Amino acid sequence: MKWRKLGIVWNTDGQREWSRSHAMGPTPFRLDATTIRVYLTTLDAEGRGRATYVDVSAQDPTRVLAVAPAPVLDVGEPGTFDDNGLMPLSLVRVSEDTLYMYYSGFEICHRIRYRIFSGVAVSRDGGNTFSRLRRTPILERSDAEMFFRGGPFVLKDGDRFRMWYVAGSEWTELNGKAMPVYDMKYAESADGIHWPSEGVTVLPITEEDEHGFGRPWLMQRSSSSYDLFYSVRRRSLAAYRMGHASSSDGLSWQRKDGEFGLDVSDAPFENEAVMYAALIEVDGKEYCFYNGNGFGRDGFAVAERLA
Repeated sequence: MKWRKLGIVWNTDGQREWSRSHAMGPTPFRLDATTIRVYLTTLDAEGRGRATYVDVSAQDPTRVLAVAPAPVLDVGEPGTFDDNGLMPLSLVRVSEDTLYMYYSGFEICHRIRYRIFSGVAVSRDGGNTFSRLRRTPILERSDAEMFFRGGPFVLKDGDRFRMWYVAGSEWTELNGKAMPVYDMKYAESADGIHWPSEGVTVLPITEEDEHGFGRPWLMQRSSSSYDLFYSVRRRSLAAYRMGHASSSDGLSWQRKDGEFGLDVSDAPFENEAVMYAALIEVDGKEYCFYNGNGFGRDGFAVAERLA
């Protein structure tokens, strides 16, 4: 794949109490003929993330049209799985005005650094505001997936919901710091709300230099052609790089990381890491929204696919 990087699109100005820094996990959604709504997370002074959005032009995704005046989904109640922040990761339209937002919630722990589980919220006003369908995770801990069940990407396929996500029950030490270990998983649901307690491993960590995948994003090209984009955390770099795999059924994947073609550059915002790729096709063009250094510390960027 070949890309033309268009640069940083937006970063918070830090003027609002709930939005002091970062623009993490850009999640594009085609709102209408002229608008791409990019859902994302900004952080408060305590590092807690809230879901918000930035509207950009469908004809020029570097042009910002509007910024949400308030979070579309706030942090959870004290003691819940998302009381220390959340990140929206995929949107599914279930009717004309009803959307499901799948997100990961962060919970600070004492014996381990944190846990990550996944929830769902619903919008009945076309994506302007969301409310939780439940206060507990839809991907709750299980014996097989104890600490991490996050990064959900959900596709509605006929009468079933299909999910690709990351999960794990281990930590590894990297430069004196405990880091999570997780594989790529797959699960199905009849209603998009109730999911099995364990998924099928579809992309395991196999390389010695890797310890985790991040934020899967799937593009279905046809009934027998899928592309999966993800971030790969490498021990030697202590940072994310982009990965890519292809499949005929969404279950058996052939990794082609070296063919993605979207990597770090000399630009100060992405000279150490690139991550959280999220692609969207708009009127015959394909764009990739992503983060660079520091998990979106300097904002989110976009690139246009050339070939």
